[in-house]
Amino acid sequence: MELSLSTTVLEARDANALGDFYRRLLGWRVIGEEPGWVLLRPPAGGTGVAFSSDPLYETPVWPATTDHQQMMEHLDVWVNDLTRGVEHALAQGASLAGFQPQEDVRVMLDPAGHPFCLFES
Repeated sequence: MELSLSTTVLEARDANALGDFYRRLLGWRVIGEEPGWVLLRPPAGGTGVAFSSDPLYETPVWPATTDHQQMMEHLDVWVNDLTRGVEHALAQGASLAGFQPQEDVRVMLDPAGHPFCLFES
């Protein structure tokens, strides 16, 4: 038996809009799309990311608190220039999180409120 992770799925109220944001952010291809669901894959192949609509989706808060929806996962995105990466993410519709715990990482929020981190190494 073989197992491999094929896709991480993020929930949102509007999966198609969130999928379009990540398509623009990452430059990945749309492999599959229908109302309420989108699948992206990197151009060179590999693990993708998908988006599914959920009308009851609640935006998580960052940093976590006990009285609001907490982040359950986040995406780490490598960039070769952190400043330019932040500018690109902002231009695509992301926002900079108010709390930044590390100097060499930028916590961003996608349009649905999911935190993701930009970092360079």
